Amino acid sequence: MSTPLGDFIRAKRDSIQPESFGLPGRGRRRSPGLRRSDLATRARISVEYLTRIEQGRDRNPSPAVIHALADALSLDAAERNHLRHLAKITGGGCAGRGRPVPPNRQVRPTVLQTLRLLEPGIAFVTNRLGDVLAYTREFELLMRGIGLLESGTPNLTRYVFTNPHARIFFPDWDQVADERAFELWLGPSAETSEWFRAELAPLAGKEFTRRLNRHLPPPHVPLRVNHPIAHELRWQREKLELPKNDAQELVVLLPADDATARAMERLRHQSDRILRAVV
Repeated sequence: MSTPLGDFIRAKRDSIQPESFGLPGRGRRRSPGLRRSDLATRARISVEYLTRIEQGRDRNPSPAVIHALADALSLDAAERNHLRHLAKITGGGCAGRGRPVPPNRQVRPTVLQTLRLLEPGIAFVTNRLGDVLAYTREFELLMRGIGLLESGTPNLTRYVFTNPHARIFFPDWDQVADERAFELWLGPSAETSEWFRAELAPLAGKEFTRRLNRHLPPPHVPLRVNHPIAHELRWQREKLELPKNDAQELVVLLPADDATARAMERLRHQSDRILRAVV
């Protein structure tokens, strides 16, 4: 039976071209990427041991082995943290019973004050599950009418995988879906994420479960949206991790080009005219 740790190591190994590690190419092969024997040699462990880890027959590799595998795969800082997290999950270090305590949905007053200072910028507070906990007026303007904020407890992950309008609003839906699935491995806690994944999987189907088993961090690229009025908009995203006890992050969307900035300005003025007419 496979494990999150084994799936990640295998997926990462498959994504690496041998030439990038100075190893000779071997022409056509049955499987892509780095051979298991090549990785075992780089990590200075036996092929048999690596096989057991990848196949889930060894669930408790030592920290030294995890560190050696991280070095052998040339993981960056985020991937190393993810590898350690998966090792903890696989070894049973995060096991829980029943439904866990729900994540904290309260946003601290100073964080709300920070959001107000960011007006008229587009920003929101979320957690790794995708709960949208607080946001600026400009974020509401951007997301108005797409089916996300109309829910009493808006959740970006659930929206992406279960609302058909998400595939229209996010033209790069595959990228966004990869991001949302990967975020679930990072918290707020292993128990809470596991419960959320189990709850969402029957609704989201194979598009969700397939991405959960991939484990590889998606690339960081601009976010494109097809706004129902402003049309295509492109955003750079900056994320600020809040203190650990919050288990939340502040996300700011910045226009990636002048066209997006101008389109949002027109949308803002149009919204102001409508509000004045209603009043």
